[in-house]
Amino acid sequence: IASSASCEGGRSLAHCRLVDVASASNFHSFKLRHFHLDLHLNFAVKRITGWQVLELTPVQPGVQSLILDTHPSLLVHSVDCKVPGASGAPDVVLSLTYRIEPFTDYGSSLNISLPAAVIRPHRAFRVTIRYTTTDGPAIWWLDAELTCGQTRPLVFTQGHSVCNRSFFPCFDTPAVKSTYSATVRVPEGVTVLMSASRSAYSKQDRVFQFSMEYPVPAYLVALVAGDLQHADIGPRSRVWAEPCILTCAVSKLGGNVERWLNVAEGLFGPYVWGRYDIVFLPPSFPIVAMENPCLTFIISSILESQEFLLIDVIHEIAHGWFGNAVTNATWEEMWLSEGLATYAQRRITTEAYGDAFTCLETVFRLDALHRQMRLLGDNNPVSKLQAKFEPGVNPSSLMNLFTYEKGFCFVSYLSQLCGDIERFDSFLRAYIEKFRFSSVIAQDLLDFFLGFFPELKESCVAQREGLEFERWLNGCGPPLCEPDLSAGKALTGPVQHLCDLWGMDAPEPQVISTFDLSSWSTFQTVLFLDRLLDRSPLPQGIKNPFQVMSLLSSCYSALLDDMNAEVQIRWLQIVVRNSFYPDLPRVRSFLHKHVSFAN
Repeated sequence: IASSASCEGGRSLAHCRLVDVASASNFHSFKLRHFHLDLHLNFAVKRITGWQVLELTPVQPGVQSLILDTHPSLLVHSVDCKVPGASGAPDVVLSLTYRIEPFTDYGSSLNISLPAAVIRPHRAFRVTIRYTTTDGPAIWWLDAELTCGQTRPLVFTQGHSVCNRSFFPCFDTPAVKSTYSATVRVPEGVTVLMSASRSAYSKQDRVFQFSMEYPVPAYLVALVAGDLQHADIGPRSRVWAEPCILTCAVSKLGGNVERWLNVAEGLFGPYVWGRYDIVFLPPSFPIVAMENPCLTFIISSILESQEFLLIDVIHEIAHGWFGNAVTNATWEEMWLSEGLATYAQRRITTEAYGDAFTCLETVFRLDALHRQMRLLGDNNPVSKLQAKFEPGVNPSSLMNLFTYEKGFCFVSYLSQLCGDIERFDSFLRAYIEKFRFSSVIAQDLLDFFLGFFPELKESCVAQREGLEFERWLNGCGPPLCEPDLSAGKALTGPVQHLCDLWGMDAPEPQVISTFDLSSWSTFQTVLFLDRLLDRSPLPQGIKNPFQVMSLLSSCYSALLDDMNAEVQIRWLQIVVRNSFYPDLPRVRSFLHKHVSFAN
C-alpha cells in the first residue's frame, strides 16, 4: 500500500485498513477529540464512581452506533447525549440505548445506538457515560499494610496494554490518541496524581483537577492516590513517594534526571511534555516501571540498585520520544515503541556514561534474550517483531525481550546502514518531528528511513540478502545481527574469565581470590551470576559439585547478602538449582522479606 494514498480524514490507506484485534471498538468511524473524567474515589468500598464525557466527530458515513471497549467489572448506569434544540430552543438531553456484549476474557464491548439527530458528518457531538468500577485489572487497591509506610491505603492504575477499558470506556487501542481532562474527588489527606500536563487542587472541596493538553492513547492515562509527598529534583522534575521513602528516592536520583533530559534533548529534539515527574509505588506494582507521560510510575524496590534505577528511569525518559510522542499503532508492533526506546536509552547512557557501561548493560540484556530463545525455541512466533496474534489473545502476553532487544538490534542495524551514528540521530529527530503525537506502523518508519537516506534506497538495502527488512520483521528466532559490543570488553572480560575459572573441575581458590566482586558494578555481578546460573545445576563432569558449591558459598554468600535484590535472587537461584542445602535458610529469608510484602 502506497503510504501517500489517503482515505477519509486524511489518514493513510494503511491506517484506515488497520485492524486491531485487541479492540472491540469501531474507532475507525470517529475522531475522538477529547474526553473528560469526573471521578469519586471511595477507599472504604474500593470503588470509583463517576462519569465520562466523550467529544467525537464522525468520519465515516452511515454510522449508527458508537462501540467502545469496556470490561465486565465496569458497570454502566446510563448513557446520554446532548443535541441542539429546534429553532434556538435549549439543547435537549437524549437518553441513549446501549448493550454490553462479550468480547474476550480481558474485555467487553459497549454498543451505544446513535439517533440520526446526533450523527451529522464532521460535526462534533458529546456522549456522557455514568458508571462505577469495581475490581477490574487496571485498578489496584492496596490496603495500608501493603503500602511502604503501612499507614494509609493507596490506589493506582496500570493501563498497559489493554487494561484501561476497566478504568473507563474507551477506544482501547494505541491507534487512537486524544487530549483528556479529569476531576477527582477524594477523602481528606489523600493526594491524587495523574499522567497530565497540568494540575490544580482545591483543599476546601478536596478536588483535584487535571488536564493533558497533548494527545495520548488510552493506555497512557494513569492515576495514583494515597499518602504521597514530593520533593523537587530539577527545574521540571519532582519525585513523589510515601513519606517513609521520599528522602531515599531523592538521594538516589539527585540532579541526574535533568542531566538525562538534557542529553536526550540534544540527541532527539525537545522534550514536549513539560514536566517529567516520578512516583515511587509499593512493591505490589506489577511491573518495574511505566512510561506514563509527565509522570513515570516506578516500583520502590528498585531503589536498592543504583544502576538498575538509572537504566529504568532513562528508559522511561526515552519513551517521551519513542512510545509516547510516536506510538505503535497496534500491539503487534510493540517493538516500534520498546525497540526504539531501548536504542534511545543506550544512546543516552553512551553520552552520559560512556561506551563501556552501555556495552556491559547491552551484553547483560542480550544474554537474557538468548536465554529466553533457548527456552522458547528458534521457531516460536512470539520472537517475531511483527507478532501476529489471534483474536482473544491478550497483548500483554506478548510483552517479552524480543520487543526490546530484537527491536533494539534492528534499530542498531539501521543506524549501521547509514554509516554514521550522528546522521542516524538526525534521522530520529526528523522522524519524531514528522510523526509527533501520532501512531505509526513499521511501514511508516521504514519508508521514512529510506526517504531520509535515498542512497540507501537506491542500493536496495531493504532487500540485502540475509538481512532483508521483511525477514527482520517477520522471521522467527534471534536477531539477524547484533551490534559490536567490544567497547565493553574491559568490563565484560573479567566476568567471563571468572566464569571460566568456576567452570573448571577444580577451581583454584588463590586465582579466584584475585577477583574482587565488591569492586564490580551491579551489572558485572549479575552478568557473572546469570552465566553461572546458565550452567546450573553444575555439569555432571564436575567430580564434586557440592565441593564447588561450598567454595562458591564461602567466596560470595556473605558478600552477596549485603547487595541488592537483583544480585541476591540470582545467587539464591543457583543455590536452589544445585540443591545446596546449607544456604537454603538464605532463600527462606529472602522470600519472607520480598514476596510476602509484595503480596
